[in-house]
Amino acid sequence: MAASNTKVIFAALAGNTAIAVTKLFAAFVTGSSAMLSEGIHSLVDTGNQGLLLYGIRRAKRPPNPQYPFGYGKEIYFWSFMVAIAIFAVGAGVSIYEGIDHILHPEHMSDPLINYIVLGAALLFEGFSWTVAFREFGKIKGKLSYIEAIRRGKDPSMFVVLFEDSAAIVGLLVALLGIGLAQMTGIPWFDGAASIVIGLILAFTALLLATETKSLLIGESASQEILTGIRQIVSQDRGVVGVKELLTLHMGPDFILVTMAVDFRDALDAPSIEETIARIDRAIKRDYPEVKKIFIEAESLNAPKHEANAHA
Repeated sequence: MAASNTKVIFAALAGNTAIAVTKLFAAFVTGSSAMLSEGIHSLVDTGNQGLLLYGIRRAKRPPNPQYPFGYGKEIYFWSFMVAIAIFAVGAGVSIYEGIDHILHPEHMSDPLINYIVLGAALLFEGFSWTVAFREFGKIKGKLSYIEAIRRGKDPSMFVVLFEDSAAIVGLLVALLGIGLAQMTGIPWFDGAASIVIGLILAFTALLLATETKSLLIGESASQEILTGIRQIVSQDRGVVGVKELLTLHMGPDFILVTMAVDFRDALDAPSIEETIARIDRAIKRDYPEVKKIFIEAESLNAPKHEANAHA
């Protein structure tokens, strides 16, 4: 797990903690439903960053006999839990609070506090979003942002980016709802803003759940890595061709590779072992995220051989 990813999460955690306390205080003083929803939103985000940090720490544990490939996939599990938390707590409570405020409207007292708090929150969230956006821009390479999110194997980056984006949109909705309620004297605008914030959170949770679900199930390496590995193996002097190449992300920085390779008939057992070792070194040199490689000796045109080797 890159240190920059942890820096992004810590920045978001610090900002959301301060924002959550301030928003909840303002909601208590003014009675604003939208402000209460925003406070809950920030509180959920704070808990989510804690879950991500916990998941990163758990994912770093070394392999053992029970988990021979390590715990890298734990970050995927905890990222999925973040999506559930956003949906169940953030979206659910915000929508409930908004409906309750529409059915039982109450006029806000001293809305100026809300404007000050929301304005400050926009500054804090904007800073956190900028940090996450810059770090994500460094790792996306030449891909578009949408394509980078779809192909990304480290959810800790796009989770924070999604949360901060939803937070900024939610703050703008809260400002609009509170402003309309004050200008028109119709308090249900405040409740409607709370419902919209809840729907934004639900949509964010759905996106996060969709992206992390495929990682939990088990995604292969990118097409670029697959092509590169196949090229390395095929160009080796002891290899005729690659019959099958399978990869699996066991974590953001851990790729498992298994392949069926047709070795040249003239090679004896020691020569095959030397070829396997050479392939292993070449792949791991070019792709450090590849941690385990299993190679099966197999003819391109015949049934599987008995020979089976791994590195």
